[in-house]
Amino acid sequence: MLFQIPTLSPEYYVGLTAIKVNGKMVAFNKTLLPIDGQSGSGGTRISTVVPYTKLQSSIYKAFTLAFLREAASSAFNLTTTKPIKPFSVCYPASAVKTTQMGPAVPIIELVLDRQDVVWKMFGSNSMMRVTKKSVDLWCLGVVDGGAIDGPSIIIGGLQLEDNLLQFDLQSKKLGFSSSILSKGTNCADYKFPTRKV
Repeated sequence: MLFQIPTLSPEYYVGLTAIKVNGKMVAFNKTLLPIDGQSGSGGTRISTVVPYTKLQSSIYKAFTLAFLREAASSAFNLTTTKPIKPFSVCYPASAVKTTQMGPAVPIIELVLDRQDVVWKMFGSNSMMRVTKKSVDLWCLGVVDGGAIDGPSIIIGGLQLEDNLLQFDLQSKKLGFSSSILSKGTNCADYKFPTRKV
């Protein structure tokens, strides 16, 4: 899977070609996915600074509608509740089942380069637990990024947690694991080797 690095940006960009929710393609304007050679806007950037994935407004609208539809289906039977900012889609925590992969919600798939190169995001990487006072919610950890003045999509920190990423700068490729929770471990348990200098 190739990733693009715009000439003037030190950030990592990936070649996202589609988004699926529960295996179903999200319909949105795909011309927003490549980087515009003139303005430098568009594209999909990876960020460890932005806490939650940001989607350009029209992509966000199509994506959240697809997520809401799948979450309300008989497979999940979830009904939204009043959201907590910055989120716009929240569910009562008591209504959401828990699995090894986090909350049981529709799986988000980022299709990169080709249809068979898919970065799957399970509940642990798509939902944020919000607890304060009498509130206990699971909220979709994706926010509206507004109009395009930069990347159309920024993949944020929540979505990167417990995923192993390998950047091959020479080949311009990105390797990714999807969540390692499926292997019964997480990044916090990793024991870095210690070396005396």
